[in-house]
Amino acid sequence: MIGFTDVSFTYDGAARPTLDHVDLAVGEGELCVVVGPTGSGKTTLLRAINGLVPHFTGGRLSGEVSVDGRSTRDYPPRELADVVGMVGQNPAASFVTDVVEDELAYTMENLGLDPAIMRRRVEDTLDLLGLHELRDRPLGTLSGGQQQRVAIGAVLTASPRILVLDEPTSALDPAAAEEVLASLTRLVHDLGLTVLLAEHRLERVLPFADSVVLVPGLGSPLVVGPAAEVMAVSPVAPPLVDLGRMAGWDPLPLTVRDARRQVAPLRLRLEGTQPQVTPRVAIGRRLASLAKVSVHYGEVVALDCVDLALHAGEIVAVMGRNGSGKSTLLSQLAGVRPSHSGTVEVGGSDPASLKPKDLVARVGLVPQDAGVLLYGESVGEECMSADHDAGLAPGTTAAVLERILPGLPADRHPRDLSEGQRLALALAIVLAPAPPLLLLDEPTRGLDYPGKARLVRILAELAANGHGVVMATHDVELVAQVATRAVVLAEGTVVGDGVARDVVCHSPVFAPQVAKVLAPDLWLTVDEVRAALDEEPVSG
Repeated sequence: MIGFTDVSFTYDGAARPTLDHVDLAVGEGELCVVVGPTGSGKTTLLRAINGLVPHFTGGRLSGEVSVDGRSTRDYPPRELADVVGMVGQNPAASFVTDVVEDELAYTMENLGLDPAIMRRRVEDTLDLLGLHELRDRPLGTLSGGQQQRVAIGAVLTASPRILVLDEPTSALDPAAAEEVLASLTRLVHDLGLTVLLAEHRLERVLPFADSVVLVPGLGSPLVVGPAAEVMAVSPVAPPLVDLGRMAGWDPLPLTVRDARRQVAPLRLRLEGTQPQVTPRVAIGRRLASLAKVSVHYGEVVALDCVDLALHAGEIVAVMGRNGSGKSTLLSQLAGVRPSHSGTVEVGGSDPASLKPKDLVARVGLVPQDAGVLLYGESVGEECMSADHDAGLAPGTTAAVLERILPGLPADRHPRDLSEGQRLALALAIVLAPAPPLLLLDEPTRGLDYPGKARLVRILAELAANGHGVVMATHDVELVAQVATRAVVLAEGTVVGDGVARDVVCHSPVFAPQVAKVLAPDLWLTVDEVRAALDEEPVSG
């Protein structure tokens, strides 16, 4: 169904190829997960399947990419649309209409399908992806996760034989991600759909994979095979696999159920020990607050009478289902728009009333679409401009970027970066001035596990130095690693607020993988387990 024969691709101006002599074959009716470090070439590989590489991106392509017998050299993306459907990392960029139902029908209208067929497919897709309650909603009022489901649905209505997805669960809450992946699996099993998806949150997707393609980057050859075999050599691995490697389990577990079947010896080794919890930083002065804040978009209530206080030294995870109000909460604190009722204060002032210069001295925001913060012609120019605008010493932003994502070329244009690389650059721009309050919306979207660990260290240092961090996230593993407090939203109201460990360990939805495997004991991360085992007394 999909074939790569000795394919190499180099972006214009790049010093080395992103894809180097790639050979790959993916058969019909297969769900294939593409994994690899941030910036290794996963997105480029996916874009080559529908011809975006090189027809849209430019650059030099050699070798042959074929899709259902068609060469992508001879067929541009629009002539492959009946065979290949693709959803990119930024779903909103693909929208061409204003309302959910119209967006689902748009591709079918372009293909000239009969209205009766269009109606049936729209209804099927609404049910398949749980979108029926959103059918009449304006796209601009949807959360990032809701937009992602609509983008997937808009592609599915055209009934492609191949579906290509880039980070399809990165903006979805855990329950919605599982529903979407289960739906895709049904299409693979029942209809023979071929699915290729790239994802950094491997804990979500590996249980559904028929095969895995590891893209190591730096010109190394692809590694292709069953998930357990590829994970044994992969430099990026989810917590379960990391736990299995440490415990010496064979085969490596891909699901919580698999891990629980092998966990008994590990439980015995941990008996009588407790997680080494990092002492909480003393909570300092109040940095921001919301009092009886309500926000609505037309008839949609995004926040409903929310009270919240945020302090220096805290790392607060804001969690909840898609559309629960997380991004709206951050936008209120950032002064993006005024509330309809209630009072918002940041540093004693209403952020919506502050001049930009005064606002950025108090609060920094990295939105879900990190690209909106980038406007320079190169990574180096972005860093220099950020230093100048914030009054920082030259090289400050570049140094922060190097900590988050080492080795990102300074001469690369931001549009040629992967989503994770763009996010790392935006994070560096906002983190470098170290404002008292940092607001991060899905801050690990597109970051691999090592990149996430580096970000965790930076956030912990900022909190220890008296800054406050608020992150809206669906990444429960990130929450387990660094959050001190978790606030759970549902339909615009706060339904939970407490110590992060307590909130996530007692939630069947938000619990991280290690917590599920070792429950009822309150272990959160592999590092906690590793630290406990390192202190085991030596026998004999």
